[in-house]
Amino acid sequence: MADQIAVRKPVLQGRRGGSATVRITPAEPASRVSLRARDGEVAALSKSIGVKLPVKPKTSAAAKGRLAFWLGPDEWLLIDETGGDLMGACTASGVVHSATDVSHRNSAILVSGPSAEAVLNAGCPQDLSLAAFPVGAVSRTIFGKIEIVLYRVDEETFRVECWRSFADYAFGLLNEAAEEAH
Repeated sequence: MADQIAVRKPVLQGRRGGSATVRITPAEPASRVSLRARDGEVAALSKSIGVKLPVKPKTSAAAKGRLAFWLGPDEWLLIDETGGDLMGACTASGVVHSATDVSHRNSAILVSGPSAEAVLNAGCPQDLSLAAFPVGAVSRTIFGKIEIVLYRVDEETFRVECWRSFADYAFGLLNEAAEEAH
């Protein structure tokens, strides 16, 4: 019995939602790190992580399955979609920083299709038009009653990062909005 390892089931495993004009699906499990660092450490961390950390509001960077989202002047959310070792990469930088593994705290939901923007606007007050929220834009915002990190993957696809404990609420609200989308 000692050789058995508990595996956490993804909170939205098997869920699918949407309508004729939008698809709502859980994203695959990923590694995530909440990173805090000063300006002087950004270059070394970027090199070690393999993604140039963005330094302007509402921006992101991506390379080889890794995403870096600017959340504040000294704060980023790092995501490795392949489950790679982000904590090890941060440690290897050799510079002072704060990195917290939040892989099990967060879940992600993908919202895609021609009505994705309208579905998200059912619970998010932010202007999500391409002019105001272009491809690559990222923002910590609200959706309904919860905090999310919203990332525009492409013209018709968004990634909604939320805390695992709110994932069912977010998925349900997105699905309700999708039923009304045309």
